[in-house]
Amino acid sequence: MASITGFGGAFLRAKDPEGLYRWYEQHLGLVRSHGSFSFPASAQQAQVVFAFFKQEDAYFPPAQKVMINLHVDDLDRVLDRLIAAGVTVDPKRESYDFGKFGWFIDPEGNRVELWQPVAEN
Repeated sequence: MASITGFGGAFLRAKDPEGLYRWYEQHLGLVRSHGSFSFPASAQQAQVVFAFFKQEDAYFPPAQKVMINLHVDDLDRVLDRLIAAGVTVDPKRESYDFGKFGWFIDPEGNRVELWQPVAEN
């Protein structure tokens, strides 16, 4: 039987898609290719999570229908760089046996999660 082989992407609506692309390029170093951000298969270093939350769950704002999660190699440095650039960053940082997490708010008010997975040996 044919089956799903992985996660293909995340799609968000934006008031100013071009401006949001530029912001993510400037502040997170993402590079656009063919009209979107893509990550080569070799860049994917950890698992991808696909999860559902109840409508009222407070893990991310209930009015926000989707939250993206981006892998980072140094959570503290990325968040500190965003703070220095004047980006709204949640002061809370969490650490678990599977990695460290932090959050920021993009220019359109989206809460975005950053995940530094635990390095696999």
